[in-house]
Amino acid sequence: MNEKTIAALLRGLCIDKSGKPQFVLLGQDQSGHDDISADGEKEALVLDLNAGSSEEDVAALVCGAYERFAAGGISGANNTATQPGAIASAILPSCAIIKSGGKTTAVYWMDDDYDSAKKRRDQKNTSPRTMPLPSPRSLLSPGDRADIVKNKCALVTGGAQGIGEEIVRNLAASGAFVYIADLNKEGAEKLSSDINAAEGRTAAFPLIVNVADEASVQSMFNTVLDTSGGIDLCVSNAGVLRAGSVLEQNLDDFKFVTDINYTGFFVMSKFAGQVLRAQNRTAPSWKTDIVQINSKSGLEGSNKNGAYAGGKFGGIGLVASFAMELVEYNIKVNAICPGNFLDGPLWSHPEKGLFVQYLNTGKVPGAKTVADVRAFYEAKVPMKRGCTGKDLVRALLYIVEQEYETGQAVPVTGGQIMLH
Repeated sequence: MNEKTIAALLRGLCIDKSGKPQFVLLGQDQSGHDDISADGEKEALVLDLNAGSSEEDVAALVCGAYERFAAGGISGANNTATQPGAIASAILPSCAIIKSGGKTTAVYWMDDDYDSAKKRRDQKNTSPRTMPLPSPRSLLSPGDRADIVKNKCALVTGGAQGIGEEIVRNLAASGAFVYIADLNKEGAEKLSSDINAAEGRTAAFPLIVNVADEASVQSMFNTVLDTSGGIDLCVSNAGVLRAGSVLEQNLDDFKFVTDINYTGFFVMSKFAGQVLRAQNRTAPSWKTDIVQINSKSGLEGSNKNGAYAGGKFGGIGLVASFAMELVEYNIKVNAICPGNFLDGPLWSHPEKGLFVQYLNTGKVPGAKTVADVRAFYEAKVPMKRGCTGKDLVRALLYIVEQEYETGQAVPVTGGQIMLH
C-alpha cells in the first residue's frame, strides 16, 4: 500500500460521517510529523499501523480508531439524534496522528475546506468538530443542483490553457477546489494565482505533470494526497492533435498523439482510480467521477486526422471498460464528446491552429483562406457555431450530478452528432 493512501482513507472516513466533501492536509514539517502536545493528542484520532498492512486492513483500522475517538464524545454532540426535534450531528476529527511502533510517522489536519484545514495545521488546533447531518430528501432541491461541485476537489489535466482553462475557471466559480495539472508550469501557476485572487479563497492549486509518464502522474497524485487527501472529480482533458494523411504521416507524430490522448487517459485513470478506491473503502456511499474530455471525432472519425480520431475512439472503449470495473467502488467513468472549439487556440492559433493545418494539408476542398476553412466547419453544425467552454461545463456538471449513469459518451455538438 502506498503510505500516502492513508490520507484518502481518512478523507473517506470524514466524508462518510459528514456526508460532505472534506480536506485532509499533511503536517507542515518536512517529514509531515508536527509536534502535538499531550493534551492535543488526547483530542486527535490516533492510528498505530503495522508495516506491510494492506489497504483493506488499514481501512478497518481507520474505522476502528474513529469508533474509539467518537466514544470519547464532545459535549452536546451526538452521532444520532436522541431527543425529539434534535438535529443529528457527526463528531469529526480535526487531527489524525499516524504512528508505527509507538512513534509518530505523520500528522494530518482535517476540515471542510483547504483554507480551514491549513489554519488548523498552522495553529495546531486539534479540537474535534461537530457537523449537522443532512436530512434525507426524496425530492430534488434547486439548491443542491446549484451546489453540485461546491467544496469538492477536482483535478483537470491540460488545465492551464484552452478548454482546460475554461473548465478550471468554471469549476472554481461554482465553488470547487481545482488542481490545475499541466506541463505548462508558468501558465498553471499564473492561472491559479488569478483564480485565487478573484475567488478570495484558495480555489486553485497548480501541479506539474506529463500525463503519458507513469512516474510523473503517480508523483502528482502523491502531492494531491498530501494537499487535500484525495479528489472527487478527475477530468482527463490533456490532448494534442497533429493532422496528417495515413499515406504521409510519420510514425513519431502518430505515437505522440496516441501517447497523450489514449495512453495518457489510461495512466490518469489508473492512479486517479487508486485514490478514489481508497476513499471508497471508508466512504462506500460517496460517488466520485472520472471524466474524459473526448471529441466528436471519437464518434464519427476524422478525415486525414486518423491518429487523433483513433485515440479518441479508443478512449471511449476505455471509458466503457473502466466504468464496468470501477463501479464496484462507486466510481463513475464517462466521456464528453464536444464539437469543435473554433475560437480556442487549438483551432485559431495563427501558426499552429487547425484552421492553418487543415488549409495547408488541403483537408477542406476549395478552401483558399482560413476564413474558408472556418465557414466550412460552421456549416456542418445545425446550430451554426462552434462549441464553447460553457457548453462543455454544463455537460460536466450534469455527469457529476447524475448518479445513475456510467460508461456513457455524451455528445455536445450543436446537433452535428445526433443519437443513433
